[in-house]
Amino acid sequence: MRPLGIEGAWVVETEAFADDRGTFQELFSVRSLSPALGHRPGAAQVNRSVSRRGVVRGVHFAEVPPGQAKYVTCLAGAVLDVVVDIRTGSPTYRKWEAVRLDDPRRSVYVAAGLGHAFMALTDDATVVYVTSEEYAPGREHAVHPLDPSLGIAWPTGVEPVLSAKDAAAPTLDELERRGVLPSYAACAAFHQGLRDGSRA
Repeated sequence: MRPLGIEGAWVVETEAFADDRGTFQELFSVRSLSPALGHRPGAAQVNRSVSRRGVVRGVHFAEVPPGQAKYVTCLAGAVLDVVVDIRTGSPTYRKWEAVRLDDPRRSVYVAAGLGHAFMALTDDATVVYVTSEEYAPGREHAVHPLDPSLGIAWPTGVEPVLSAKDAAAPTLDELERRGVLPSYAACAAFHQGLRDGSRA
């Protein structure tokens, strides 16, 4: 696992084993992730999305606790996967990092409390993500993915395609004014609780 510049975000490289029958690969492994995270990652739901070129999904996040950690893999096509630090008080608040996912051997882990989005770079871009908690509409929120204050550098020459919900999402400033964003302190306490529970 290789940490990104935002605490709680990682790039995970896995191996595919090939023989004359084809290939085999562990896409997600609690055993492999636990040492870096300091706790056993949960797996409550597995989602699959298929998107045409230009579709942007996000920036999505869930209230902490319990938040919703994500383990994201692109099985076919390519996406630009983006992690955004939306935790008020974080040393990297408002920072974002992008990782091109175009090989199932590369995944991104996004801790609870961070924002997540991606843009499909190809038609039929197929993304699978394991989430630590089930989808709960009352706890789910979104930041407008084209918020100029974030300045995410989406690929040029591709017209972003947004859902009605994401197109109507507020800016990060508006969510901060409303007190909706998770705080860095609350996220740190939540993750420390996960680590303490793993040691118990």
